[in-house]
Amino acid sequence: MRQVTAVERARRARPRKKEPSRASAPRRRATAHWLRFGRRVAAGVAAFALFVLLPLWLWQSGQGARLVATTEARMLAASADAGLAIGQILVEGRTETAPDALRVALGADRGDPILAFDPDAARARLEALAWVRGAWVERRLPDTVYLRIVERRPLALWQRGGGLALVDADGVVLQRDGLDRFAHLPVLVGEDAPRNAARLLALLESEPDLKRRVRAAVWVGNRRWNLRLDNGIDIRLPEDDPGAAWARLAALERRHGLLSRDIQLVDLRQPDRLIMRMSEGAAKRARNPGKDT
Repeated sequence: MRQVTAVERARRARPRKKEPSRASAPRRRATAHWLRFGRRVAAGVAAFALFVLLPLWLWQSGQGARLVATTEARMLAASADAGLAIGQILVEGRTETAPDALRVALGADRGDPILAFDPDAARARLEALAWVRGAWVERRLPDTVYLRIVERRPLALWQRGGGLALVDADGVVLQRDGLDRFAHLPVLVGEDAPRNAARLLALLESEPDLKRRVRAAVWVGNRRWNLRLDNGIDIRLPEDDPGAAWARLAALERRHGLLSRDIQLVDLRQPDRLIMRMSEGAAKRARNPGKDT
């Protein structure tokens, strides 16, 4: 019989490791799987809250807009401190537009951050002014705002509703007060007279000497013009080819001094005839020749 050595006795005395049971291993794997799944769900919920719920709350509460506005204001103030501030405003083309109205519409002043200035918005406000037909606005870094405007040209005084207004060729009312310095312009009468006046004045320019005598123009029936001259004579122009009638009147004036006669009206509406109406005094003299009236 073999003797058991001391080494074998020590080995046999050492406790054996317990083998894992076949039933516990799947349970541990299932537990680990659910832990990983739970972590993914928690991460998804956190991401949803961060990227969806938080911005939605900021938008609904107004906190986001205030935060953006505050950050933007601080950045613009910092840019102005760094030298990007409006130092000069250059204006070209202004003659009639009031300086105060121009300044308000421009929406900029010296010392303001130039990066906060919006040229497109300023241009829209400027072109809403009565006298401004067109505007060009530029932001010239680091410190200059440049403005060029094209003003409307006054065409006539429009008599409407018992008052006068200064208008341009498009019928835009430029101003209603302070019209004394525009007294040399013709007076238009009629609802749509300003919108039709540009063609009339171009026609009158064909006979400059006669044009200077025109004091008023009445738009009749939305189709033709009656003119009032400086001596009170009324001229009735035709609807068709008023230019030919105007040239005819100028020729009669040059040859016969027609407009120096004691007449009240000249009717040019018929191309083949001239109709004149004598003044009241001339008519009395014609009825009673030889008597002092």
